Amino acid sequence: MTLVVVHAGGAKGKQLADGLREAGATVVPAGKLTRHRERVEFVRGEVRRLGGRCGDDAAEALLAAVGSDLRELAAACSQLVADTDGRLDTATVARYYRGRAEVSGFTVADAAMVGDTAGALEALRWALQVGVPVVPIADALADGVRTVARVASAGRGSAYQLAGRLGLPPWKVERGQRQARGWSPEGLVEAMQVAAACNAAVKGGGEDSGYALERAVVLVTAARGGGR
Repeated sequence: MTLVVVHAGGAKGKQLADGLREAGATVVPAGKLTRHRERVEFVRGEVRRLGGRCGDDAAEALLAAVGSDLRELAAACSQLVADTDGRLDTATVARYYRGRAEVSGFTVADAAMVGDTAGALEALRWALQVGVPVVPIADALADGVRTVARVASAGRGSAYQLAGRLGLPPWKVERGQRQARGWSPEGLVEAMQVAAACNAAVKGGGEDSGYALERAVVLVTAARGGGR
């Protein structure tokens, strides 16, 4: 028989916990995860423990789809590894969690900012199909471009060092640093102009908001590639 004892921390029950440790009990630290980056690492670690592989982008997509509850995340990791070849990417997450992972304008923006034209367009079309308003999607795209531009111009440094200076949470700075790879200053200027035109179109300046958003996604990903 194996006895599992859970201690929530603090002074209550500490004597019992210390006694068990001194008696030779195996202690597994399981501190509460409070940072976004810790949850990303939790997802990647769970997939790795199950024999699969998962990049930061897939872990981010799963967090966006499932939420931050560790039990649900662990169950989702187990399902995905069991039902696939174990190599998880954003397309895998979207396929299994369609209707949850792709309803956010930020999902569209995140895919566009890393140059994933197909992924961004797929997310956009699904978001429009399930009724996500066009204005928040356009705002999310503009926010994505703005964040990458601010982070890129801030220079090198850890996310926690730059967070206070930029007025952004560390997890957002860290994501901006990852997304900034591959962008040139000229490309970011072009993307800002595209985002501004898109915002104007969906807020009354254009006749077809869906087309304006699709065109913006294509132009933003092209700007990342230097207009090619």
